[in-house]
Amino acid sequence: MAKRKRKITEMTEKKNKKLKKASAKEMPPAATPGTGEAHAKGGAAWGAGQDTALELPELTPEEKRVLERKLKKERRKEERKQLRKAAVPSVPAKPSGAQLALDYLRGWAQKHENWKFQKTRQTWLLLHMYDNDQVPDELFSTLLAYLEGLRGRARELTVQKAEALMQKSDEARGADTLPLGTIQRVRQVLQLLS
Repeated sequence: MAKRKRKITEMTEKKNKKLKKASAKEMPPAATPGTGEAHAKGGAAWGAGQDTALELPELTPEEKRVLERKLKKERRKEERKQLRKAAVPSVPAKPSGAQLALDYLRGWAQKHENWKFQKTRQTWLLLHMYDNDQVPDELFSTLLAYLEGLRGRARELTVQKAEALMQKSDEARGADTLPLGTIQRVRQVLQLLS
């Protein structure tokens, strides 16, 4: 039984290939399926209610249905592909964590009604507040004002880290010290929170 099915599918595949070649040869370049223009040989119009199966007498009815399904599936696939190409919206890039945190700080400074506390933004600011590249100088004064309201464990940890950085810079006076801008920022934070 399996051998018989295999032979049938092989025969169907061969007939399908022949059919595609024959239909490509018969269809003139000006006549496209569905336009209703006259066929070069038979005078019949493509897509004018006639099935491709009627034009191909060597195929069995089941083979015709299979072929029609395949062709229909290919057309749908092409249409979907064209729709995807046309409908691909340009996805704007997500803002980075740094940008989101700085926007959070600006929003706090302007006292917007829709501003609300965000732990992740505060954490990012506390981790990067000594870096001149991450938090620009013009926003550092705003960050200091924000730190005045810092409470609880976050305040304690910020003071501990600032003290540890100051100790590190004092111990390594001659070799591999922190940048001058970072040391100034650490001093400002310590003065504010201590």
